[in-house]
Amino acid sequence: MASESVGGTQTVERAMSLLACFTEESGELRVSELCALTGLGQSTVSRMMSALDRMRFVVQDDRTGLYRLGPAAVSLGTIALNGSPIFRASRQIAQNLAHRLGIGVNVAELSGFTFTYLCNFEGALAPKSFAMAGRTAPLHATGLGKALLSGMPAKRVDEYFENTPQRYTPHTIVDRDAMQVALDETRSRGYATEIEELAFGRACIAAPIRDRAGEIVAGLSASGPLSVLDLQAPHQEIALQVIEAADEISVALGYSASHSATAFASL
Repeated sequence: MASESVGGTQTVERAMSLLACFTEESGELRVSELCALTGLGQSTVSRMMSALDRMRFVVQDDRTGLYRLGPAAVSLGTIALNGSPIFRASRQIAQNLAHRLGIGVNVAELSGFTFTYLCNFEGALAPKSFAMAGRTAPLHATGLGKALLSGMPAKRVDEYFENTPQRYTPHTIVDRDAMQVALDETRSRGYATEIEELAFGRACIAAPIRDRAGEIVAGLSASGPLSVLDLQAPHQEIALQVIEAADEISVALGYSASHSATAFASL
């Protein structure tokens, strides 16, 4: 029985390692590429991919022989999203805000030292041809990330900066002291900004989302190209709408500003 358990666990791990090979950059892969990425033998990969194909977790193109993720993988992702209280509370609010502003609106959940997008909606002025749900991004190089970092104790932020984070553009904040200034500003005004810190030509405004206990667990942002979202100009109206939408989601999650203030006063 013990050997069967080990063998079954190994099979699951191998299958998951094959599925994990598919990324935004490598959406279609050959058996030979999967072998190189996982270190598994060709017969093992071929056998497992055939099984995953039968279960519709992958689909093979009859003409090219390339595999891509299949409808069963999409179904699992949808189930995971629908099981998220943050997603359920924020989806319609974010969609309405994107329609009003005409730019992209994103909701992301904190996950360790990164965050994961739960949903995104595009306004007419900032269209995208791809979905953001499931993607991850760093905390230090985004408005959403700063909104999430603003809820962490100083020791936790120090831990994040123990190893110098990646610089994506000349504007990326990689210095702990510089980030402290940005976080103090975020806390004082209730929202964070980002201008070309993750990618050139892009900007965003983000506000934190709190749970029932008052902890910052997610964030909401409005983002778009600089030609549409000019943060060098007055942007208080957009910031106010972002904060109001984030607060509405927080309330839906059970957050109460008065209850939170009472709890903090007792600490």
